[in-house]
Amino acid sequence: MKTHSPDTAALPHPIRPQGRFNRVFEAFQYRDFRIMWLGACTSSIGTWMQQLAQSWLVYDLSGSPVYLGLDAFLGQIPIFLLSMVGGVFADRMDRRRLLLLSQVIQMSCAFALATLFFTGYAQVWHILCLSFIVGLAQAFGGPAYMSLIPTLVKPEILPNAIALNSIQFNLARVIGPMLGGLALKQLGATWCFALNGASFVAVIISLLMIRVPYIPPRTTETVLKSMQQGISFIRSRNGLEALIVLAFCMTLFGFPLFTFLPVFVKEVFHRGSDTYTWLLVTSGAGSVTGALFVAAFGKTSRQGRMALFMLIALGVLITAFSLSTYLPLNLLFIFLGSAALISVFALVSSIVQTIITDDMRGRVMSVYNVAFRGGMPIGSLLLGWLIKSFTVPATLAVTGVIVALIGIYFLTVHRRIAQL
Repeated sequence: MKTHSPDTAALPHPIRPQGRFNRVFEAFQYRDFRIMWLGACTSSIGTWMQQLAQSWLVYDLSGSPVYLGLDAFLGQIPIFLLSMVGGVFADRMDRRRLLLLSQVIQMSCAFALATLFFTGYAQVWHILCLSFIVGLAQAFGGPAYMSLIPTLVKPEILPNAIALNSIQFNLARVIGPMLGGLALKQLGATWCFALNGASFVAVIISLLMIRVPYIPPRTTETVLKSMQQGISFIRSRNGLEALIVLAFCMTLFGFPLFTFLPVFVKEVFHRGSDTYTWLLVTSGAGSVTGALFVAAFGKTSRQGRMALFMLIALGVLITAFSLSTYLPLNLLFIFLGSAALISVFALVSSIVQTIITDDMRGRVMSVYNVAFRGGMPIGSLLLGWLIKSFTVPATLAVTGVIVALIGIYFLTVHRRIAQL
């Protein structure tokens, strides 16, 4: 396929709809974006079905929050270590082929886990090893996906496309846990893993159907040289370094709440998987609401300032959730907290994607991915140990305070993000 810029006539240029409500789904006017969205949404539903069963079973089999944190750590640490290498490959080869390989590996791991539970041989260490392999696949697939999506729409539609992409992921957080909880209770864990494996077929088909408008040119540069160019680009763009630091801090202290929900359900509410499912579904519904909010506003001035206000709200809501023992209030707090979290993510991602050029997109987004995803395993592992010593409500309440303070710092002291 011939290499050319994605903002040429290769992409259709439909008339922009009028009215804020009509602009919410603006990116769906582009055929290839619609196809990718549907495929990714189907796959994400399967992933959340497995995630619900996997988190519950790891804690049930081990009886320790340390293993729950270790599972999250092993699934995310390859992304932290290898995403920059994955970004280099996303800028020097067909991103669709790279994504296809990643999806096939993840599908194989899901079917392997289903087989282990079906035969009765599954142990905690099996789950941990497969989580690590999935993380390796995502380290290369993540930058390729994040680089591919912006090429499927016009640049002015990019904020809307990023928000809609967040919606598909978080819509899956609503549907996936509901189906996963039902499958886990009625059919057993094997079906959760098998259905996840089958869901990868949808995203593989969508990748085969789309027309990729930009293929990175061949290069003889070494991987190290390409990585250095990406780092230099980040340093040369005003505010980009601060955005990456913010992404790391947000996931380091903001995401552990969702990792340790099984511990909260068992130790605070003294309930079972049904309550855990409801919390996940409510969280997913809040995330969809937050993404719709960002999609409706599209590209606006001072997106950085809006993101920081949302980050402060997230910190307050995490603390409120952690200190509450009244389930209806917790459902409200996790709904609003999830809306705030996904709003921050969509706004920051949109700003980053707008700043970078397509030939650097894989490398820069891989660094962003390292920061965004890297905070998760480190936070999960650290807080897993702290929860064992200080209880889950106390530990998570402190992380909420830290998140709010980070937002206040970038809003009042280090103001580069607030000016974007």
